[in-house]
Amino acid sequence: MAGSCLFCRIVAGELSSRRVYEDDRVVAFEDIQPVAPVHVLLVPRRHLASLADLTPEDGDLAGHLLLVAARLGGELCPDGYRLLVNTGEEAGQTVGHLHLHVLGGRRLGALG
Repeated sequence: MAGSCLFCRIVAGELSSRRVYEDDRVVAFEDIQPVAPVHVLLVPRRHLASLADLTPEDGDLAGHLLLVAARLGGELCPDGYRLLVNTGEEAGQTVGHLHLHVLGGRRLGALG
């Protein structure tokens, strides 16, 4: 699965992306179909299909994802940002690799 995963291929450098951050655990890059002026995707380097696949052993990774998302949101959208995680097809997840959307750059409407 991971070998054909779009985001795994981006992380590996097989597909180009406009990276805005990377470290030994995560990579962040601009979404190619943005829904806001700032739309960055933050993905773990290790393949996890969705948030539902996190285990208690992934606590450090989950915390790191949130810390990096908060840092990026604050830097890229100082007036406010939204973090979004779609989990499963019915929720709108279109790529089977855990990813956080960092959205901002304009006033975002209420959800629901």
